[in-house]
Formats: sequence, C-alpha cells, structure tokens
Amino acid sequence: MIKLHPRILEKEGKKEFAVLPFEEFERLTEELSAYEDLRDLRSAKAQEERASSSSLGDIRKELNI
Repeated sequence: MIKLHPRILEKEGKKEFAVLPFEEFERLTEELSAYEDLRDLRSAKAQEERASSSSLGDIRKELNI
C-alpha cells in the first residue's frame, strides 16, 4: 500500500485540489499502470478461454499434411 501525503487546497472553504509530492505521484502512476496491465491481461485470458480452438493434428488432417 502506498502511503500518500496529500496537501489539500481549498477554494472558498471547499476542498478543490489534492497536491502530492512528485515521488508519490510517480509511484501512484506506476501502480495504476500496473493495475491496468493486469486487468487487460485478465480480460485477454478470459476471452482466450472462450475462444474455439483446434489441435495441430486436426489442422493437419484438414490440410492433408
């Protein structure tokens, strides 16, 4: 878990922005990218499991080789 140290900036008494130290921002960006990659990998794997397939032997028979 990333420990964040945000500074909250307010405008007219309402929270408007959160400012992070640059190193924390970079780490958070890297973690989000890794999460997106993992999500995409899981999605591709699920799609692959639903795809039809043929064995090499079946393909050779179809192609007469």
